[in-house]
Amino acid sequence: MDLKSNEPFWLIKNGIINSYPSIKENKSCDVLIIGGGITGSLIAHQCIKDGYKTILIDKREIANGSSSATTSMLQYEIDVPLFKLIELIGKDGAVNSYRACSESINTLGDLCKKIKSKAGFKEKKSLYFAANKKDVDWLKNEYDIRKENGFNVDWLSSDVILKKYNLKNTFGGIISNQGASVDAFKLVHEILHFNSSKGLEIYDKTELVSVNEFTDHNEAILSSDYNILAKKIIYCVGYESTQIIKEKFVDLISTYAMVSEIDPKIYKSYKDILIWNTADPYLYARTTDDGRMLIGGEDVEFQNPEKRDKLINSKSKKLLKSFDKYFNNNTFYLDFSWSGTFAETKDGLPYIGEHKDFKNSYFVLGFGGNGITFSVIGMEMVSDWLKNKKHKLTKWFTFNR
Repeated sequence: MDLKSNEPFWLIKNGIINSYPSIKENKSCDVLIIGGGITGSLIAHQCIKDGYKTILIDKREIANGSSSATTSMLQYEIDVPLFKLIELIGKDGAVNSYRACSESINTLGDLCKKIKSKAGFKEKKSLYFAANKKDVDWLKNEYDIRKENGFNVDWLSSDVILKKYNLKNTFGGIISNQGASVDAFKLVHEILHFNSSKGLEIYDKTELVSVNEFTDHNEAILSSDYNILAKKIIYCVGYESTQIIKEKFVDLISTYAMVSEIDPKIYKSYKDILIWNTADPYLYARTTDDGRMLIGGEDVEFQNPEKRDKLINSKSKKLLKSFDKYFNNNTFYLDFSWSGTFAETKDGLPYIGEHKDFKNSYFVLGFGGNGITFSVIGMEMVSDWLKNKKHKLTKWFTFNR
């Protein structure tokens, strides 16, 4: 499955950062990680930190899957609002999931400092505004629920949003003091480079073909005809998990994004905030670390890469109209546009845990708009799993929930 099209901005911006060899001999390890994107890199970091002999493989070059197409808006807000998630899974699960996402932003910030990252991690506020008058009542309810549960939020009127952020045609919104953005493509390379010096083995252009399962280990058969014996396998393959898991558990969605030319004026106005709204599908926007504006949305049901890619031009025009509708007296000078594929779950939560059809294995699948923050949570959950401990979020993130 092709997870991106056209050249995503992050590939053009960064070029080739690090390259790794394909595997050329049989190997053995404690933990084999399948997938070299942001999720795989974070899980590899945790496994090395915990002292496991770890190998990471990817069938592409590192970070060339969905991590090269992500918009990397780091929010604790899950795609399903907190009040609705409480209705779906109960207060404990909903509030703990939101809190874990909030804490994960801090965790990622600390990791960026530790590895001396230059991937542009920046803490930002997050504005979630009502796109329609009919959305105001439930959005105010969402604000009240978050406030009651200790989240640092305020309600802003449309007049205040216009005055403070120069955004027109809103009907008020929630401003959160927790959020961030980062260049995920670059961060993947930094995390893996940091851990390769600590013993992490990394092989790209190395595809997993099949797995032979045994009582206390698995044998991973590779496309190169070599194999890796691993006590545990951790799948960090994102939306491509739909190709190996039999049951339907997510809906695949095509999304569209674009970045402007470097624009000091607009960057100065919006460099400290993430913006998204209540429209369906919702519009989202942020600045990049090199001074551009990024906007995205216009999601549609995924059919195939060809049909998805044909829509890039028309979707870009619609995104430009949305920009003009909300961003007062600003002009978006389009530089790059692209599309990607992501997955939605019924409750907005990830699938992180064991699956009945895969022995000695674990999945970290951070779906929806919170893929990166869910992957950070997955670090702690994997650490617990490898130590035969049960994490507090397991029951809400499991496959059989």
